[in-house]
Amino acid sequence: MEGLRDKVIVFAGAGGIAAATASFLGAGGARIVVGDVVDTSAEATVQAARDAGGDGIATVTDIADENQVKRQIDLAISTYGRIDGLFNVAADIHPDSVARDTDAVGIDLAAWQRSLDVNLTGYLLTLKHALPHLIAGGGGSVVNTLSGAVYAGMPDKVAYSATKAAIGALTRHVARRHGKEGVRCNGVAPGLVMTRQTELNLPEGFRDSILAATPASRHGRPEDIGATVAFLLSDLAAWTTGQILCVDGGTTMRA
Repeated sequence: MEGLRDKVIVFAGAGGIAAATASFLGAGGARIVVGDVVDTSAEATVQAARDAGGDGIATVTDIADENQVKRQIDLAISTYGRIDGLFNVAADIHPDSVARDTDAVGIDLAAWQRSLDVNLTGYLLTLKHALPHLIAGGGGSVVNTLSGAVYAGMPDKVAYSATKAAIGALTRHVARRHGKEGVRCNGVAPGLVMTRQTELNLPEGFRDSILAATPASRHGRPEDIGATVAFLLSDLAAWTTGQILCVDGGTTMRA
């Protein structure tokens, strides 16, 4: 993909979608700095970029911990001298957290708070520490990860859905507030994407029911999301900002 050569992109989060994105960025000649609570996931994401022709470094980062977020941003600056983009993809999707995220009546408030800390406050923290460097360098691109759960009206996962919806407002705030300083900020809202974690944690019957309601003939793949994110991080999307792109096989159709 054009418009990525030598760009330095910070990843907040690793995993299947992150690795697919890293492959596109690496093929375009970008360098990435990946932080995740699981060091092997961060390393695997960096390796995906290297295998495609790019470069990168990995570090252990809990996005809910401001000191760790700042440390990752500082590492990017000390290693590569600048930041050109930020990809927020981290989310609290541990099986225990998912099980405790029920509805507005029954949810464990500790589970609600953890979702806020990771899914929403964590994104604010990365923006807090990355934006000054993006602005100082003349601008750059931010891509935040939402979810199809924002639009589906799900009967469970109240914390996950609410925090992902709030990321949409955060995305538009950054686009509006910092656009004149050269910063673009967009979001992607994936539908059901068949990552390894999805295959392990979601029953086949549930996956089949989602596919039956999807206009497309298959579930999403990590590379479907990765291609969109890479485009938004590239110079090809230079006039695209403040948008939430639903990459979900047509499940969400909005004017």
